[in-house]
Amino acid sequence: MPYKEITIEEVYARDSKLKKEDVTALLEWKDKQYHLPEITELQAALFLHSCYYSNEAAKATIDTYFTVRTLCPDIFGLRTLNHKPLEEAIDTAVLTALPKKTPSGDTVILGRLMDPNSAHYNPPEQCKMFDVITLINLHEKGPMNGVQIVIDMSQSTFGHFIKVSPVLMKKLLYYLQEGMPIRLKKIHLINIASFVDKVLALVKPFMKKELFDSLAIHSDIKTLYTDIPQDILPAEYGGSCDSFTVIQDQLKNKLREYESLLKFQENQLVDESKRQGARKNAEDLFGVEGSFKKLEVD
Repeated sequence: MPYKEITIEEVYARDSKLKKEDVTALLEWKDKQYHLPEITELQAALFLHSCYYSNEAAKATIDTYFTVRTLCPDIFGLRTLNHKPLEEAIDTAVLTALPKKTPSGDTVILGRLMDPNSAHYNPPEQCKMFDVITLINLHEKGPMNGVQIVIDMSQSTFGHFIKVSPVLMKKLLYYLQEGMPIRLKKIHLINIASFVDKVLALVKPFMKKELFDSLAIHSDIKTLYTDIPQDILPAEYGGSCDSFTVIQDQLKNKLREYESLLKFQENQLVDESKRQGARKNAEDLFGVEGSFKKLEVD
């Protein structure tokens, strides 16, 4: 059964600022970048929208998107339920794009650990799940006006935190800010853990100032409702969205439904031997573990 994907005609009809001729120009530019893989018209439209219709910004974002995905197979490879660690990641945490949007039209992506046992926590697979659910949502529903991320720390322990390496965090935040075809508006932390200051110290070096400054730490969940109404949240928060258990089952079904899309994306790789100019590698972009010793927890 084919997966459900928004048509490019629907995308253009919904957004008068997104011009077919601009998307065509972007695709023509891409065809001259011999190191880049083939991309669809929908993908090009998603990039152009995320960059507020700037072709030059979209070009840089496209290159970064495919380069990072090629250099980081730990996050962007093996994205099917046949890969056991990914299936286990779904059981370990809830990661979902909520079906209802905020009053300002933003999509909310919610993450919450379900298993307090840090031995079962696999940070690269959780990063992979974030990418999977976000890209599925983009292909199913089209460009998002904005994205707000909510991270519930209620089940997070210090044992979980120390499993997240600075290099992994740098990879994720670089991709999130420079390559992913979304307009990231805000990140919220709720049900704050006692070690939240260490979390902030870990992420701050890798976040743009405007994003870090917009990071909202909610000691009382009610303050979240200013941006994200309670009604659109899952049942566990008193909202009208499905419960965590239902969401987890839905996510597994989504991965099965969109398996061919995920495989297609997995094979969209950069060929550095064909890049015009200096080649890029993971060490140049992200450094190595030893470079981040000063950030490690004592």
